[in-house]
Amino acid sequence: MTRLILGIETSCDETAAAVVGDGQHILSNVVATQIDLHRQYGGVFPELASRQHILTIKPVIEQALTTAQVGWQDIAAVAVTYGPGLAGSLLVGVNAAKGLAWARALPLIGVNHLEGHIYANWLRAGGNTAPPVPPVLVLIVSGGHTELILMHEHGRYTRLGATLDDAAGEVFDKVARLLGLGYPGGPALQRAAEGGRAQAFDLPLALRHDPKHRYNFSFSGLKTAVLRLTQALKADGAALPVADLAASFQRAVAEALVARILVAVDDFKVSQVCVCGGVAANVELRRQLAARLPVPHAVPPIWLCTDNAAMIASAGFYRYAAGQRSAWDLDVLPNLKLN
Repeated sequence: MTRLILGIETSCDETAAAVVGDGQHILSNVVATQIDLHRQYGGVFPELASRQHILTIKPVIEQALTTAQVGWQDIAAVAVTYGPGLAGSLLVGVNAAKGLAWARALPLIGVNHLEGHIYANWLRAGGNTAPPVPPVLVLIVSGGHTELILMHEHGRYTRLGATLDDAAGEVFDKVARLLGLGYPGGPALQRAAEGGRAQAFDLPLALRHDPKHRYNFSFSGLKTAVLRLTQALKADGAALPVADLAASFQRAVAEALVARILVAVDDFKVSQVCVCGGVAANVELRRQLAARLPVPHAVPPIWLCTDNAAMIASAGFYRYAAGQRSAWDLDVLPNLKLN
């Protein structure tokens, strides 16, 4: 019997709901984006995000159920993101999930947003025919997080390393703004890099040979290098070679990410790598993963890399199947860690 989980995700600026069967089969995955709302600010405006979630959460959940062609009697549990993320945004999703679960006498499953990203690789979509089998090495790479995780089994993780400063997605946004490419920075910078020369500029890769940081990342120096390079080019009166700068920058980010994966693969002898999060949609990163990794790797289809509720429902299913339940006093944890 297929067990259906309703997933709810409101950690940042996407209001999302989904119905997923047995942690793998997507029956619906509805995402209401706020990109146009926040574009004028060059980033997410937290108060506006939480207000928009309030307006959107009910119709998004209703649409998820309608698209899946199921009723409340078919739902086994409600899974919801309770951290990390923006406090106001998280509160909207958690309170909605509590109310629905209480009213329908359904189990409530709190899900770590980072764990949700991991489980995007368990969803059978975009050519994925079989889920990964732990233990696996996981790279979570997004606007707020860049972390290297050893997943021993479902629900058990060891955090090997993380960024010491900017997350990869964050530095994508900052460099895109520096180059006048707009928001969100990742897709804009990738489009600008098309036709650019990835070897045009030799940009620095921090911590490359630092044994104390075998699994850690640092991108602030790369960001500063691009800033100084653009300042020097402008001072010379030259036209800014945006395509070359964008291509060189995303090559450097991808090299830094893959380099740490390679070290961890060798140290822990893992047989598979999973990459997830918004930056996993980047074509240069995907190219380098395919070209350089000595073991098989999984990357979700692009539409499952960014925030969505199907991944929350998937993660929630495996916790539900293990007998885990959240209490009714479940609270949001904006700085929640994965452990």
